[in-house]
Amino acid sequence: MVDAANNPAFVQAVPMAGFVGIDNGHAGNVTYAGLVEKLAEIGIDEKEVNVRNKLSRGKFTAAFFLQCLKAIGSSSLHLD
Repeated sequence: MVDAANNPAFVQAVPMAGFVGIDNGHAGNVTYAGLVEKLAEIGIDEKEVNVRNKLSRGKFTAAFFLQCLKAIGSSSLHLD
């Protein structure tokens, strides 16, 4: 198993968990099922249970995070 804490390809979900299921002012209220549909629209095949597990574990790849941002229509990312 990959040690996410020491791998830059993994990000912690906690600071950005607001993009699913919570109205963050940009994506609106995106459910897990809605995110799966939006990912499918951009050619990413994910099952709802897999998305739910990735986000509830709090660890997923940076690539998955960027795919989610693209799927929900985000055009910018601000890091504080």
